[in-house]
Amino acid sequence: MLATVALVLGAALSASAHYTFPKAGTGGDWQYVRKADNWQSNGFVGNVASEQIRCFQSSSAAALATFNATAGSTVTYGAAPNVYHPGPMQFYLARVPDGETVNTWKGDGAVWFKIYQEQPNFGGQLTWPSTGKSSFTVSIPKCITSGFYLLRAEHIALHSASTAGGAQFYISCAQLGVTGGGNTDPPASYKVAFPGAYKAADPGIQININYPVPTSYKNPGPAVFSC
Repeated sequence: MLATVALVLGAALSASAHYTFPKAGTGGDWQYVRKADNWQSNGFVGNVASEQIRCFQSSSAAALATFNATAGSTVTYGAAPNVYHPGPMQFYLARVPDGETVNTWKGDGAVWFKIYQEQPNFGGQLTWPSTGKSSFTVSIPKCITSGFYLLRAEHIALHSASTAGGAQFYISCAQLGVTGGGNTDPPASYKVAFPGAYKAADPGIQININYPVPTSYKNPGPAVFSC
């Protein structure tokens, strides 16, 4: 009996420790964000070679609407209930190609460029500014070409990442219409594909953050693009 209660309680605690990224801009849940496969389960992506590593969708499906943002402004992205686990928050953009529409474009190919990555605080243990937060702001580069984009939010939970496949990826993609931009398309050296950008054994993905406590951290993926 006690064992059964412990199992049920453990499952409940495990589920409560998971989260989604359902909100972007001024909209409600899944209004401007493509509904991720974990919208009910709060689960995570564990396989970096899975198609889900892109936008956490088994099959591409549009958001209810597209959020309008000005290049150079910030967009607020929300987690529900909050980011529980230690690890880095990262954001990527991908421009919808001319001739495609934001509602149907899948975001495939080497089209994603990183616009933000979080580093930990180093000391007696690694601590991450994102832990415990439910709201994040990210700046849209002022120089990028106006048009439609997917904004990919990614949090990598590293509490169980000491073995390959132990990292947990919490992901979603918002649909943006960017205006007031410049004429810059980030160079190919900044662009990656999902899947393809990450390997399970990348040092920022397979890492023991507990012991010995790391004195540096290398974020997975490309360098951050800035204007």
